[in-house]
Order: sequence, then structure tokens, then C-alpha cells
Amino acid sequence: MRNTTLCHIEKDGKYLMLHRVKKDNDLNKDKWVGIGGKFEDKESPEQCNAREVFEETGLTVCNSLYRGIVTFVSNEWETEYMHIFTCKEFSGKIKECNEGNLEWVDKKELLTLPIWQGDKIFLKLIENDSTPFFSLRLEYFGDKLISAVLNGKNYDIKENNL
Repeated sequence: MRNTTLCHIEKDGKYLMLHRVKKDNDLNKDKWVGIGGKFEDKESPEQCNAREVFEETGLTVCNSLYRGIVTFVSNEWETEYMHIFTCKEFSGKIKECNEGNLEWVDKKELLTLPIWQGDKIFLKLIENDSTPFFSLRLEYFGDKLISAVLNGKNYDIKENNL
């Protein structure tokens, strides 16, 4: 089991996204994902988030919000607890990332890009301020999302067009 963070940095109606195209052996190969990575020993979610954002982008987050936790279960990978953050305040200058290409993506266009099916659920949740914190369990068989549970209740994948 591993712990990771994922941050969606927002500016002018866009998220800073990472198009994962630079690593050959990457479970996120060719997908668009937020900014983040694995915890180091003794790190809190907030510390990991700040460090990963800085390492991947050169930006320093200010007042990031801890929005939820996603439990990824898969037949191919180890279970992952992903701590989700959003951030509208940051400083610094974007640098090149060795894991992929960084790009500001309009939030309205993001759902049309190659992203994980389950990401569509939490992207909608972080846009909705009436859901201040959530717990989402996503189960995959290969690349296919086979079940989702939001705050302890089954989430109908078909009804929500995933």
C-alpha cells in the first residue's frame, strides 16, 4: 500500500496538468493528471503535497486545501491512498518536468482528454464547494473502472456516464 498526493493548481479557469509522456514504464502513460507523487518517510499529506508540487513544477503552493482521499484498488497495482488537494495561490515560475509536459488546461476541456475514468468523479467533487471533504473508493480491472463508492455509498458509474 502506498500514499500519494495529487494537487489541482488553478489559475484563470484552468488547471495546471501533467501529460505523462516522458517515462516508458509509467502506469499513467499518456494520461493527463494533476501534480503529485509519493510520500517520503515521516511526511504529512500537506508536506508531501508542497514538496511534490515544487519538485515537479517549481511552484510553491500557498493555502492549498485538503479536499479528500481516494482509495485506488486494482487487480494490477498495489492499493493506493491518494490525498487530493486544490490550490489557487502559488508563487514561482514553472520549470520543465522530467515526468511529462506541464500545461494549463481549461477545466471545461479537461474531461475530454485522456484521463482515468475515476478522475472524472473527483474532478467534479473539487469543483463543487458543497462537498468540502470526500472519501472515494475506485476499483479498476486493468484500465477499466468497475466500481466506485463515494462517502460509503455506491456511485452509479453508468448513470453518471463514466
